[in-house]
Amino acid sequence: MMILIAGPYRSGTEGDPDRIAANVAAMEACVMPLYEAGHLPVLGEWLALPTVRLAGSKAPGDAVYDAVFHPHAQRLLERCDAVLRIGGASEGADLMVATARKLGKRVYAALEEIGTIASP
Repeated sequence: MMILIAGPYRSGTEGDPDRIAANVAAMEACVMPLYEAGHLPVLGEWLALPTVRLAGSKAPGDAVYDAVFHPHAQRLLERCDAVLRIGGASEGADLMVATARKLGKRVYAALEEIGTIASP
């Protein structure tokens, strides 16, 4: 499965780059376990942040950022099979879960809920 890992990005950081990096690291900590289980893990941030920059955003939360960041992740989610929701409070991650449910995608709350794909 292609699985979108959704967790806090800016939530709870007050814009502190080190805390934002810690949130990304928490999401990225799920990548290798999913990959090793045969899945294709993705973070919306990996694709949305360059797009936000190219669209002309000057800072997180500006009008361009808001117009592109979550919608980009939602477009990615349309092509995913599931969402893994990690971490604490996050409107954006909760939006990804709501979008996944609306699209009929699987939603997981822990790595342990996701099975391993058998090798061919």
